[in-house]
Amino acid sequence: MSGAEVLDVGREAIWLAIQLGAPCLLVGLVVGVGIGLLQALTQIQEATLVFAPKIVAVFISLLIFLPLMGALMSGFMRHIAARIANL
Repeated sequence: MSGAEVLDVGREAIWLAIQLGAPCLLVGLVVGVGIGLLQALTQIQEATLVFAPKIVAVFISLLIFLPLMGALMSGFMRHIAARIANL
């Protein structure tokens, strides 16, 4: 393998990691901002109020996006296996 191929595989792996993490992170961000806005509007100053809804939302998003994540990882593995077979 040349250096360019190694960099290409590394770039693809980083992009895959972003694709795998983004849905759950975005759901956590939206829920956190929503709860923070609700706290600001109602003047509730409880710092731990955000954690329970955020954990539940991220868990539900994991259940929803798990087939997509599995398909992405499977496709990446097939691509890597094909590159190894072509060596």
